[in-house]
Amino acid sequence: MNQIVIGQFIMKKRKEKNLTQEQLAEKLNVSNKTISKWETGKCMPDYGVIEALCKELDMTVAELMDGEMKEKDSIRIYDEQQILDMLERVQNLDKQKNLLLGIVLICVGIIFYAASHFYAGSVARDIVSGLLLGLSIGETLAGVFVIARTMGKR
Repeated sequence: MNQIVIGQFIMKKRKEKNLTQEQLAEKLNVSNKTISKWETGKCMPDYGVIEALCKELDMTVAELMDGEMKEKDSIRIYDEQQILDMLERVQNLDKQKNLLLGIVLICVGIIFYAASHFYAGSVARDIVSGLLLGLSIGETLAGVFVIARTMGKR
């Protein structure tokens, strides 16, 4: 599955239908920036919008994933629903990975915070303590950001 090939195929089919990115985006209830990201291969359409996209551009899900039109009598290994289910699972796994990353960042931040309290007393130890405290804040904020961004995509 090559995102760039798929993106070029989406653009080709959109242009065949004489649609602008804005017109297609309006029909699919997404932004025109989202269409642009698909067409440049920066990201793939979400599994929830793939069926509507294929319907608008008169193609099958298999053709979309292949990035080309297929002959009517060609044999497919997977049917449309299996492909959509697979895409849903892949996208859900990606979200779970991001949530886990956020949790790990927060945990590392907490560990750095706890470690910062063990260093105190001398100038050198105070510097290390301050560095650990700064790292703990940075790690925790990064973790919160990753989790918030992932949850916002749901």
